[in-house]
Amino acid sequence: MDSIIKLYTKYADKAPSSCERIAGGGSNREYYRITEDSGKTLIGSVGTSIEENNTFIYLSRHFTEKGLPVPEVLAVSEDGMAYLQSDLGSTTLYDALKSGRENPDGYSTNDIRLLEKAIRLLPRVQVCGANGLDFKQCFPQEEMNEQNAMFDLNYFKYCFLKATGLDFQEDKLENEFERLAYILLNNSDMTAFMYRDFQSRNVMIVKDENDEEVPYFIDFQGGRKGPVYYD
Repeated sequence: MDSIIKLYTKYADKAPSSCERIAGGGSNREYYRITEDSGKTLIGSVGTSIEENNTFIYLSRHFTEKGLPVPEVLAVSEDGMAYLQSDLGSTTLYDALKSGRENPDGYSTNDIRLLEKAIRLLPRVQVCGANGLDFKQCFPQEEMNEQNAMFDLNYFKYCFLKATGLDFQEDKLENEFERLAYILLNNSDMTAFMYRDFQSRNVMIVKDENDEEVPYFIDFQGGRKGPVYYD
């Protein structure tokens, strides 16, 4: 917290009104909500990997310049381990769809509209975001490869398929994984920014000045060059 307060004080030329740690996602990064005297809030982030921080900061600034809906990086500490970004609130798309998941009648019209908004914005990030992007800034790799695809496919096998207790022939499944990875990476145009972790917990729902709900994307620092349809 001290590094965030120090960074904010340097950025705003005064100490924050308050600084409170908030829950993060599945990473080791720490997040803090900073409240200014005016009541406006910012988010302070402290990472454990300078390479991952650099990638997020670079991508966020690049996407912001392209007019894409991502948090804006406002200040970075001298050592690069902490940074300030705009506050997108606390409502993820996953949270917003909770009632639809629990409703026996399924998703409401508004739920479907939010899903459509998020999915329609994804190609903008993939295509417009790739325009002028220096993929060498991506971490840990600049381009999708077969090993990355196998990581994702085996994550599905161990964390979803095996968890169901469903019987399957593992050797045949592995053969299918290898075929799928080959097709994905050898029969497509590898020029898009591949988000790789496009899911409802990485989409924040923010109300604009007209009280319209707008999806914003976060946690894109694992992205890299890849096929547009992978996400």
